[in-house]
Amino acid sequence: MTLTGNWSYPTAIRFGAGRIGELAEACAQAGMKKPLLVTDKGLANLPITVATLDLMEAAGLGRGLFAEVDPNPNELNLTAGVEAYNAGGHDGVIAFGGGSGLDLGKMVAFMAGQTRPIWDFEDIGDWWTRADADAIAPIVAVPTTAGTGSEVGRASVITNSVTHEKKIIFHPKVLPSVVICDPELTVGMPQFITAGTGLDAFAHCVEAYSSPHYHPMSQGIALEGMKLVVENLPRAYADGRDIEARAEMMSAAMMGATAFQKGLGAIHAMSHPVGAMFNTHHGTTNAVCMPAVLELNAPVISERFDRAAGYLGIEGGFDGFCAFVQGFNDSMGIPRKLSELGVTTDAIPALVKGALIDPSCGGNPVELTEANLTALFEATI
Repeated sequence: MTLTGNWSYPTAIRFGAGRIGELAEACAQAGMKKPLLVTDKGLANLPITVATLDLMEAAGLGRGLFAEVDPNPNELNLTAGVEAYNAGGHDGVIAFGGGSGLDLGKMVAFMAGQTRPIWDFEDIGDWWTRADADAIAPIVAVPTTAGTGSEVGRASVITNSVTHEKKIIFHPKVLPSVVICDPELTVGMPQFITAGTGLDAFAHCVEAYSSPHYHPMSQGIALEGMKLVVENLPRAYADGRDIEARAEMMSAAMMGATAFQKGLGAIHAMSHPVGAMFNTHHGTTNAVCMPAVLELNAPVISERFDRAAGYLGIEGGFDGFCAFVQGFNDSMGIPRKLSELGVTTDAIPALVKGALIDPSCGGNPVELTEANLTALFEATI
C-alpha cells in the first residue's frame, strides 16, 4: 500500500515518500522567498540536510542555514537564531529535524519580530496574547524523526539555561503553515533514536488517552495513535529501511501531538525537569517514566485501558497493557532506571519542584503532589 496524501488537518500536510521534492512549492504556499533553514548541530552536515539546501538553492530560495541548536534547545540558541534570521533578511523559517530543530525553528519565526523576552509568552493563561501576531513569520516544518509531532504543534519547549527549567511557549500562529512529512528522511535514524522518538509518540498518545479532560476527538486519535506505534515501531526498529513502518510512525507522531491537546500528565511533568537538568533524550526519558506513572494512575485509568488493550491486540486488560509497556521498552534497549541516563537521587527535591510547576501536571488523572511525585522519582531513579 502506498501511504501518501494531502491533508488539511490540523494544518496543510504533504505526506508521502519523496515529497521533500515539493519544498519550493511548500515555501511558495507559505509565502516565503528567502527562508532560513533551522536544524540541530547533528543534522547540519548530513546528506538529507545538504540535499534540502540544494533544493532550496535550485529554486532560487538561497541556502540560508542556522544549526546552532542543542538537543534540548535554550534561549541562547534562540537569540543566535533570531540574529541570524534578521541579519540574513529572511522572510520565513524551514524548521527541519527532530523535536529540537522543529521547536527552535518555530521559535525563531515567532520571536524574530517580537520586542518582549521569550519567557513573557509561556503557556500560562492568555500570555500568548502579549505577542504581536502580525510579526510572526511563516513556518514550513519538515520532520526527520517520528516522535514529538512538533510539526503540527502550536508550542515549543525551550530550556531556560539559567534556571534549568523547560518552559512551554505557546501561540496559535506557531502552528506551521505547511508540513512536509517524507518518511524517506527518517530511514537513516539510528536504532536508539528510532526507539526514543517512537516511544515519545507513544507517551503522547498514552497520556492523552489517560487525561481526565473531555475531548472525544483527541481520545479517538490517541487510541489509533497507540495502535500505529504498537504495530509499526518494532518494524521500524528492526529495519530502518521499512518505508511503510516509517510512514506509519510519522503519522503516529502527528497523532500524538494532536491528541495531547486533551492533556499530558506525570510522564511529561517528570521528563521536562529531568531533561532540563541532565540533558537526557526526551522520548527515552518518557519511556523510562511510563511504567511507574501507569501504576500511580491505575485506580483512575484501568477501566479505559481494559477497553483499549483489546483494540491494541494486548491480552489481560490494563495489567496486560502495563506488562506490554515494560516488555516494549525492554525490547528496544530502553533503561529501566533514570540513573542509567545519569540522573542522581540527590536531585529528587529539585526534580519534584520542577515537576509540580510543569503545565503537564494539570492533565494527570491523579492529582500530583510533592509526596506522590517524590515516590515516582524514587521508583524511577
